[in-house]
Amino acid sequence: MPTLAVNKRARLDYQISDKYEAGLVLQGSEVKSIKSGHISLKESFVTIKESELFLTNAHISFYKQAGAAKNYNPTRPRKLLLRKSEIKHLTGKMRIAGLTLIPLRVYTKKRPARNVSLLNKNIFNRTLGSGLKKEYSPESKHSDAGGLIKLEFGIGKGKNKFDKREDLKKKDANRDMQRALKNF
Repeated sequence: MPTLAVNKRARLDYQISDKYEAGLVLQGSEVKSIKSGHISLKESFVTIKESELFLTNAHISFYKQAGAAKNYNPTRPRKLLLRKSEIKHLTGKMRIAGLTLIPLRVYTKKRPARNVSLLNKNIFNRTLGSGLKKEYSPESKHSDAGGLIKLEFGIGKGKNKFDKREDLKKKDANRDMQRALKNF
């Protein structure tokens, strides 16, 4: 699962309690742009509108080899794919505890294997315009090189300045301790 983008500020600004994985609904040029590393989760957040989740404010640059883009909005809201039961669970948690949904990272995940019995012995007959039939296998149609693009987001509570300072002090102390142990 190669990581394509990380929200570095998320763990500094929020206390993450749970993590979730969701698929992203993207355009073709956006997929190419993300896989080439042109995505930023810097000021992005996840919102719930009419029992659907959306990734808001994530900046995905336009893929230059895709041609001219009319009205391309790099920060448009992108729908997240999650089960309804998970969405209900998240909305309940957010209402009760006043928590926030924070995107943590974007990564690729390998597609699940296809069920061979459903593919009718892996061979389909395709009728061409002249009435001739050609056999082909759906697996050979395209490779599964990149897989699916997923978003990992967490549910958490915002930290105040005091908590942030305490975390930085702990990190510094741990770093100093590791250096001291390394020298001996």
